[in-house]
Amino acid sequence: MEPSPIGNKEGDFLNIIEAQQLTKDYGNGKGIFDVSLSIKEGEIYGYLGANGAGKSTTMRLLMGFIKAQSGTVSIGGMDCWHKQKIIQRNLGYLPGEISFPDEMTGIGYLKLIAKMRNMKDFRYTEELLHQFHLDPDTGIKRMSKGMKQKLGIVSAFMHDPDILLLDEPTSGLDPLMQNRFVELVETEKNKGKTILLSSHIFEEVEKTCDRVGMIRHGKLLREVTIDELRHSQLKTYIVTFADSSNLPMIKKSFPHGAFKKENQMVISIKDAEINHFIAQLAKYKLYSLKEERHSLEEYFMQFYGGNEDV
Repeated sequence: MEPSPIGNKEGDFLNIIEAQQLTKDYGNGKGIFDVSLSIKEGEIYGYLGANGAGKSTTMRLLMGFIKAQSGTVSIGGMDCWHKQKIIQRNLGYLPGEISFPDEMTGIGYLKLIAKMRNMKDFRYTEELLHQFHLDPDTGIKRMSKGMKQKLGIVSAFMHDPDILLLDEPTSGLDPLMQNRFVELVETEKNKGKTILLSSHIFEEVEKTCDRVGMIRHGKLLREVTIDELRHSQLKTYIVTFADSSNLPMIKKSFPHGAFKKENQMVISIKDAEINHFIAQLAKYKLYSLKEERHSLEEYFMQFYGGNEDV
């Protein structure tokens, strides 16, 4: 394979991906609006947002598939629209909606992509196929959504690119394969790869990313490190108390808690309040204590104080 045309190994923290005041307006509030982001070499950047927030539009602009109406977007200092062919030589891309030729087998498709990329070594491809338990001899038309997703992942990673753009990469994967994907990203991170990973699954981003950008209604709301996001959240617990006669005292201990049933209370706390929370619970006999998982939208609302207009 040809040497990478992207990047500058002399700079330890070169901003390899740059977007400045990027706008692509499809009308009716769809698209992205005045988005600016910078991703450093070797950084795993999580692009968080609900479906339709603008994640895929940003990815397509970076790939040079569509042209921005205003603003600039570059990878390795090269304009993504004008230099797309050069950029794509050492770029791995997994689209949010994958379209494969139905008449081919998985191995036939991968060999076609390898030929287009002028790949000479197929060993890493075979490693990836084994890692994701994918039989490449299966006809694509007969593949399930999960199998096609795994084929897309292998295609994106198999030429060992320095930069990866991954749009909803675990869509359709079962929990075991989701974990395999997280392991793969961690391996690539250790190699110094730069990855932009869009997702609406918070746990996936939390496990893999260094920094996240939150996009909503096409606007980049804020960028934070993963630690900042993690510690900003409220944790919600469902506590079932053994003795309902203690309910008046329980309510005094947790004035902001809400009873779901007679002896079951929902309590939300910040990280700094955990010791006080445990100390208060120790006063009572419990049947159960369970943490409640939040949707991404709930994490957003917690982080922005419940402001629906952000």
